Amino acid sequence: MKNELSRREFVERSAIAGLGAALGAGVLFAQETPKVAPRKVLFVWGGWDGHEPQQCRDIFVPWMQGLGWDVTVSDKLDSYTDKALMESLDLVVQIWTMGQISNPQERGLLEAIKGGMGIAGWHGGLCDSFRNNTEYQFMSGGQWVAHPGGVIDYSVQITDHKDPVTKGLKDFKMHSEQYYMHVDPSNKVLATTTFTGEHAPWIEGCVMPVAWKRYYGKGRVFYTSLGHVASDFQVPEALTIMQRGILWAAESKYGEKEKLVRNVY
Repeated sequence: MKNELSRREFVERSAIAGLGAALGAGVLFAQETPKVAPRKVLFVWGGWDGHEPQQCRDIFVPWMQGLGWDVTVSDKLDSYTDKALMESLDLVVQIWTMGQISNPQERGLLEAIKGGMGIAGWHGGLCDSFRNNTEYQFMSGGQWVAHPGGVIDYSVQITDHKDPVTKGLKDFKMHSEQYYMHVDPSNKVLATTTFTGEHAPWIEGCVMPVAWKRYYGKGRVFYTSLGHVASDFQVPEALTIMQRGILWAAESKYGEKEKLVRNVY
């Protein structure tokens, strides 16, 4: 009972904090109040349990429902083959680390994004999914390849202070996996981290993207490498970046197409 109560308190606190950030109520960071319209979302969770997909589901699904969004939750990749469902969606939020995706499942997902649906995700749940599928990786904009040292202390630098996803945020610290990734140069990078070389001397000083936005066809794609486990979202900046990224991706069919600058990072 004690563990269940603790988890429920964390979910409720995250949902309230996130709703405040989304509505500009000043719970986390002061910002102009955006209008959050109802959206239809598919939240897909599964894959490797080490990334706590179920616990993360219990953070983000209640928050999106609190925004008045229509959220369908699925632990089956076959949801991507439901053409009527996929055409009706504004957004997919996915946490599915590793695993395999069939050709029909991948095609259903990628065609929906190309057509204008948004997608958002974090850590291995979006950029270490389906390692054999290079077209999927072309969509996501990056692929995890290493986290030297495992769970370590590191810092995140906000590199874009004007973008709505990171506006008002300051650099912050994490105790988690510091992702080393192969990254698409067409991403608009919003935050980075720098490797010290302590655990892999040959990458000392390497600056690595942490959060980015991009397009695949007409669809908006948002990713952050933060979120190894659910408790990582107790860091307010990590939670805010993910929630704001979800809000951005959810406007894929409605917002103006942005010119995403190719960053040198």
